[in-house]
Amino acid sequence: MAKKVRVRFAPSPTGPLHIGGVRTALFNYLFAKKHGGDFLLRIEDTDQTRYVEGAEAYIAEALEWLHIPYDEGPGKDAGFGPYRQSERKHLYKQYADALIKTGDAYYAFDTAEALDAQRSAHEAEGKTFIYNWHNRAKLSNSLSLSQAEVQTKLNAGEPYVVRFKSPENEILHLRDSIRGTMEIDTSILDDKVLFKSDGMPTYHLANIVDDHLMEITHVIRGEEWLPSLALHVLLYRAFGWEAPQFAHLPLILKPEGKGKLSKRDGDKMGFPVFPLAWKTDEDEVYSGYREDGYLPQAVVNMLAFLGWNPGTEQEIFSLAELIDAFELERVNKAGAKFDPEKTKWFQHHYFQELDDAILLDMFTGFLKTKNVAIPSNLSTIVSLLKERATFVPDLWEQGSFFFEAPLSYDEKASVKAFKPGTPEILSEIIALLKNETDFSASRLSDTIKGWITQNNIGFGNVMMPMRLALVGEMKGPDVFEIAAILGKDETIRRLEAAKSSIA
Repeated sequence: MAKKVRVRFAPSPTGPLHIGGVRTALFNYLFAKKHGGDFLLRIEDTDQTRYVEGAEAYIAEALEWLHIPYDEGPGKDAGFGPYRQSERKHLYKQYADALIKTGDAYYAFDTAEALDAQRSAHEAEGKTFIYNWHNRAKLSNSLSLSQAEVQTKLNAGEPYVVRFKSPENEILHLRDSIRGTMEIDTSILDDKVLFKSDGMPTYHLANIVDDHLMEITHVIRGEEWLPSLALHVLLYRAFGWEAPQFAHLPLILKPEGKGKLSKRDGDKMGFPVFPLAWKTDEDEVYSGYREDGYLPQAVVNMLAFLGWNPGTEQEIFSLAELIDAFELERVNKAGAKFDPEKTKWFQHHYFQELDDAILLDMFTGFLKTKNVAIPSNLSTIVSLLKERATFVPDLWEQGSFFFEAPLSYDEKASVKAFKPGTPEILSEIIALLKNETDFSASRLSDTIKGWITQNNIGFGNVMMPMRLALVGEMKGPDVFEIAAILGKDETIRRLEAAKSSIA
C-alpha cells in the first residue's frame, strides 16, 4: 500500500515571509491536497541568534490569509510534534552519536583559529580549503587521533563538533522530480558539521531527522537547497532510512529577469514582496499584499504561475482548480520572472468577481476612514464604478465627485468645454431639469438629447460642460447616470456653480 503523502513547509522565523517562501508553501499545499495528503508547518528555529519576535505568528497568519492553512504544526499536533525545532533539541544528539558509532560521522576538535590558519594557508597557494577526505587525517579529529586521545578530550570537556564523513570516489545518482536525474562525485563534497559545539544540531541533521520522524514523503523546497541534496541523500543512506522524493523549485527573479527577487526590489519598484506588512524594530515598514488591498485569491493565482504552468491556455484558477491541475512535473527548472503588472491583472479579475455586498462593505469602511458621509445609494455608486477599479481606493479615485462637489475645474478641459455661449446653454439645461419630475438617467438622457437635437446644437457643446460641472474633470461614467445619482438639487447646484465660475 502506498504511503500517505506528507509534505512540510519549514521556514526559519528570522523575519517576514518573502513571497518566495509563500510560493514554496503553496506548492507543498497544492501537492498534498492533490494526493489527499497532509501539509505540515515546521518552524526551524535552531539558530536562536537570528530568531525574530513575531515572525512565527506572521507565518501562520499569512498562510491563513491566503487560505492555505497547515494541517499539522504549532498548535495543531497530530502526534508528530513538537513542530518547533527548538522544542525538539533533546532528540538530535542520539542521531549524531548513532552516526559516529557506524563510522559515518566523527568528532572534530579543530579550533576556529586552527581552521582559519588552514584557510589562509590554502588561499596563499591559490586554493580553497575544504574539510574532507583529502586532509581530515591531518586535522584534529577522531579519525586522526587515537581512541585514548579522543576519550581524553571528551572527558576534559573540550569543545567539538560532529562532522559527516563524506565518501571518497563515489558517483552519487540523485533524482529530482523537477530536474530529473543528476550525478555528483562525492570527492568534491566537504565534511559538513552536523552537530555544533553549543549542543545544537545544524540545519542538515535536524532537517533529516525531523523529516524522517514526521514521515515526510516529499520534500518540496527552493532551489537554494539543491547544493545540500547530495549530503541529505547520503545522510538518509547512513541512517538506513528511505529517502523522501525531492523537488527543488526555481528561483523567483527580479522583473527584469536578472538575479533573485529581493525586498529592496519591491521598495524600489513599488510593489510588495511580502504577503502581509511587516514593521522592524527600527520602525522600517515593508508593505504587504494584504495591506495594499490585494485579494488572497489574486496572490495565490499569481504565485501559482511563478514557475508552474498547467499546459493549457487557462490563467484564472480557483484554489480547488489549482489543486486539481497541479503536477510537480509541470514546474519549470528555469527561474520565474516576477511581473507586478500581471499581479494587478489577476487582482482586477478577482476584484470584478467580488460580491457587490462585500465590496460595498469594504468601500464603506474606506469612506469612514476619510470621514465621508455614507449616502443611501452607495450600492448604485459602487456598481457603476466597479468595472474600472482594481482596488478599493480606485473606487474613490474614480468617483470622489459623488461625495464632494468639485471646487475647481480641470484647466485643459475648461479651455475646450467652457466657451462664450456655455453659460446660456447651462441656464437652459438648468431650466429643463427644474421642470423634470422623473430624475432617472434614461429620462434625463431623452430630455436633454431631445433638446440638443431640436435646437441643432453640437452634442459636445452641452455634454462636455455638463460633465465638467458635475465631476470637475473629463472622467467618470455616463453623465446622466451621474446626475441621477447626485439627484435633482445637487445636479442643479453644481451646474449653477459652473455657470458662475465661467461668468
